[in-house]
Amino acid sequence: MLDNTELPLVLIGGTLCTARLWQPLVEQLALSSVMCISLTGSDSAPQAARRLLQNLPPRFLLAGFSLGAIVALQMAADAPERLAGLALISVNPLADAPENASSRREAVSTAHEQGLAEWLSAKLWHKYVAPERLGDPALREIICQMAEESGPDTFASQTEIAITRQDNRVALAALSCPIIIINGAHDPICTPHHHQLASASAVRLRRITVHTAGHFAVLEAPDEIAPPLRQWIQESLNAT
Repeated sequence: MLDNTELPLVLIGGTLCTARLWQPLVEQLALSSVMCISLTGSDSAPQAARRLLQNLPPRFLLAGFSLGAIVALQMAADAPERLAGLALISVNPLADAPENASSRREAVSTAHEQGLAEWLSAKLWHKYVAPERLGDPALREIICQMAEESGPDTFASQTEIAITRQDNRVALAALSCPIIIINGAHDPICTPHHHQLASASAVRLRRITVHTAGHFAVLEAPDEIAPPLRQWIQESLNAT
């Protein structure tokens, strides 16, 4: 087991995600200190970042997935000195287009009416995973289960975070800690182009593309993500 007690790994999940998202990866990383965080109770990335920073240790390793990566970037902007390392998985570093707001909020209402699992299966499943995983019932069940556990109120507040997010690439460029960016090659939500934009913003950065995965690379390919992520953790620990 790798001893990171003094620099715990903080994992921030994405929209409609719970700690289940990280479980296969955490088992492989074998760390002494891990904190899994679901985004609840905040209506903007700055608000979520403030709440987390108030309660987290003085310094930590930070990894975010999708919406969690957006909040992680906000934390990097607000308190770069607190980060010993930053990992962004399935990230879109850009601000959301204003015209997306109405359709995003309409989706929250529709999902509430139809049930989160049913709505997700119909509207998002085909965008979430690589084509060869579309017929994977176990993977689909985990993602739907996380959505049901999250609930419609959490989905509504997470949607506001997505709508009001900022472009924090300047903050990413200013970071001095080790950075790793991981993306799935088959991700139509946070595309390879989005990851190229994020990668171009930082100096001490390593980018990994998982060619067998889509948006949910964390669950699709934990075996491929764990080794480079563990290397990033070791580099971050050594740097301090």
